[in-house]
Amino acid sequence: MEVYQVRVFLEVARHLSFTEAADTLNLTQPAVSAKIKSLESELGTPLFYRLGRKVQLTEVGEFLLAEAPKLIQIENQLLQRVEEIKKGKFGNLKIGCTAAIANGWLPQFIFEYRQQHPGIQTQCLVFDSAELLYRAVTGEQVDLGISELSFADFSEIFATVVDAIDYSLFIAANHPLSKQGWLSLQELKKYPWAILAADSPSRLMFESRLAEIGLSLADFPLLEIVDTIGLMRTYILQGNYLGFAANFDFKSECKAGMLVPISLQEFALSGNVYLLSLKRLSLSYEASYDRSNPRSRSLNPSQKFIALIQNLSQQKSPSPIRLRSPSFNLRTANSPRPETLNLSIGIQNGTIPAITAGLLVQRLNLLEHFLPRDGRYSATRYQINWCDFPTGAPIVEGLHSGKLDIGILGDYPLLLSAASGNSANARKTRLVSFISIDPDGSCSAAIVPNQSPIQSLEDLRGGAIAVPFGSAAHGMVMRSLNSANLLNEVKLTSLEHADLTQQFSFPAHLADGYAHFTPFHEIACRKGKFRYLSRGNWENLPAFYGVVASSEIAQQYPEVVIAYLKAVAAAQYWYDTTSAAADLVSRWTQLETEIVAQILNSSQQHQPGRFLSEMNIRPDWLNLHIERLTQIPANADLLKIDLNNWIQAEFLLQLNT
Repeated sequence: MEVYQVRVFLEVARHLSFTEAADTLNLTQPAVSAKIKSLESELGTPLFYRLGRKVQLTEVGEFLLAEAPKLIQIENQLLQRVEEIKKGKFGNLKIGCTAAIANGWLPQFIFEYRQQHPGIQTQCLVFDSAELLYRAVTGEQVDLGISELSFADFSEIFATVVDAIDYSLFIAANHPLSKQGWLSLQELKKYPWAILAADSPSRLMFESRLAEIGLSLADFPLLEIVDTIGLMRTYILQGNYLGFAANFDFKSECKAGMLVPISLQEFALSGNVYLLSLKRLSLSYEASYDRSNPRSRSLNPSQKFIALIQNLSQQKSPSPIRLRSPSFNLRTANSPRPETLNLSIGIQNGTIPAITAGLLVQRLNLLEHFLPRDGRYSATRYQINWCDFPTGAPIVEGLHSGKLDIGILGDYPLLLSAASGNSANARKTRLVSFISIDPDGSCSAAIVPNQSPIQSLEDLRGGAIAVPFGSAAHGMVMRSLNSANLLNEVKLTSLEHADLTQQFSFPAHLADGYAHFTPFHEIACRKGKFRYLSRGNWENLPAFYGVVASSEIAQQYPEVVIAYLKAVAAAQYWYDTTSAAADLVSRWTQLETEIVAQILNSSQQHQPGRFLSEMNIRPDWLNLHIERLTQIPANADLLKIDLNNWIQAEFLLQLNT
């Protein structure tokens, strides 16, 4: 019995006329008669008495007239439900994830999803390991997966970043370390630790980061492995252990004041939360991201969940630079013979405009994280040698001699690194990035003792000024004296660099005045023994610091140079977005926080700093410096610089890869 036969019967029964039923159904009378005969044949009994042109219902016909509308109603409901399912109003959604995601990250999204789509049945399946989650996604046991680990090694899985995850140290509120804002893993080796089992994502992240910085679990002798977050909480609260976990693992405990999160320098950046699906389904899922797509009005349950996550994630402040999540990998491969790549980097940790390329990258262990470790580098071991210098001159010498691979330099020594001078054996360099800029060029300054009668540049005629040779301040002094026609009237004396942490004092009668780059003239004046000369006659060109790499490393290991620039970009992002950054730099350099904030700008500060973080290279500024400096005979070699060949800005284009 077909439902359509029943529909035809009901029309005939209502009208008691084959002709009128045919008109209502838009059928011919013979077609209606055929449907009724077919139905009567299947039922084995007549439904109508035919009395000439009139028809009457039999007893079975009367029963069918009473009950058949229920069948039609059920059919209508079924068809409606099918359409609703097709439009995503009803259906099922299975989401697979790890316990940490299920307990801490996913609930808010599931709640919101059910509020918006009450007809869709949602189910969260929790897996004990990344491997089980992988098999559930590929075996279609779940529609979508959520993971803190990267599945980039698997071509069959499509993974997209949907949120950030922060990792912290968690301790009891009464722990002696609870007042610390930031700590380093290097400081915490002797403390008792509690970490999750080997397959947990936070454990993999912890061990992955340890390996990058040359540590392992063996360096933490008081280590306990716990199976659950609940057990870790007990160790922290009752045993004063340190715990490592994701930011959402102990939300309620931190809100209640039981536990305190402490930021770790090695985890200064956020990690990623990934949405996983089969790659062959990814094109249909991606349609949910296109709000202009007409199909968005009839999304399936998976697409609706993706759209919800996207919408809620857009409401948060994005963090463009994040830690790479450790990769889950089922496959094993024979490791090639390891090789060691030595990287020697010349930095100036006492020079605040240069700290995002040296001090911060070093302290936060960012270079170790971004260095390439796959492909041709899969067996590479890195030996990083940070060489801290007080000025740029020894960095230039190190680059020319081949002792340094990368150097951080201010404007004048930066240009000197491009000019090999009279040495035929000097190594070639490449300018790969700027670090920071001071458009008004006020970073270098001249000072005199408070009791000095000297008030201006002109007053130095016949006298002497001491300056660190080969420094940005040296370039500023030469340009200014030359512009004032005093270059042959004022003696330049080499100034040995002062210790950053001590009184800024110079040998008696060394010179009539002194010139230095920031922050050293600020230190001297704040100590109360020096004052600034009038800045009116000093030539201040736009100032900048940059990254110079040896030609060898730029050509042979370009991926390493790109990794270094990624680390610099990450350090700049951290400094700009972390409220405690200036205080930490103050602690690491033993400079006053106020000086740090005055020199290097951050969005967390009320007053703008003098230097702005900027990685884009300014050839026009380089040309301007060369033009002014080459008016001085001692700088004639700068005319030989071929900026088009020396600048390799293409490395910056690879930062987002």
